[in-house]
Amino acid sequence: MYLIEIYKSVQGESSFAGVPCIFVRLAGCNLRCSWCDSEYTFTGGYKLTEDEVVAEVAKLAPVKLVEFTGGEPLLQERELIPLMERLLAQGYELMIETSGERPVENVPKEVHKIVDVKCPGSGEAGRFRMENLASLTERDELKFVITHREDYEYAREFIRNNALEGRVGQILLSPAFSKTPSPERSTANCLLDPRDLVEWMLADELNARLSLQIHKYVWEPQKKGV
Repeated sequence: MYLIEIYKSVQGESSFAGVPCIFVRLAGCNLRCSWCDSEYTFTGGYKLTEDEVVAEVAKLAPVKLVEFTGGEPLLQERELIPLMERLLAQGYELMIETSGERPVENVPKEVHKIVDVKCPGSGEAGRFRMENLASLTERDELKFVITHREDYEYAREFIRNNALEGRVGQILLSPAFSKTPSPERSTANCLLDPRDLVEWMLADELNARLSLQIHKYVWEPQKKGV
């Protein structure tokens, strides 16, 4: 499979935020979200065998939480699924972050799935594979990146029209982050003030979680491999 990087840090998002985690970032993506902070994954990368990936992950012990991300990791599903099964058998706890455009039904049920639903501000709205909702359980999470009020209303209606509150483990609303942030580690780099998002959530009594990318506040926002 083709990878961009493997590194150890803390989980920056989801209900695992703040937990030490090994990140396996795969190369390639078939979407082009307007706010993407991982455009360096679109091309290139280096090739590793399954054995080599397992060995690289083992070097970062004793951390046992591993996230597969990208790019879009499920573009390499044929190689990725056997790797996941092998790591699960070795006692690792696994996560995958995926765009929601690729089918997730073959991902092992033990893997925590963080599945995006693209809002209008991404430029990729409508790409979500609705069949994926049937594969989600209480261990999985849906994430909406919010750029403006229109995005919030899109997310709110998607959540309610599909009766998602209480159906999945977490519903995450994340303020979009600038692609060209200043070095300042603050919410000034968000395209939407998180306070506005919280006020909308409270006004609508939306059963969701505010999700900030905490690694962009621990380190400088432009820093990679953290």
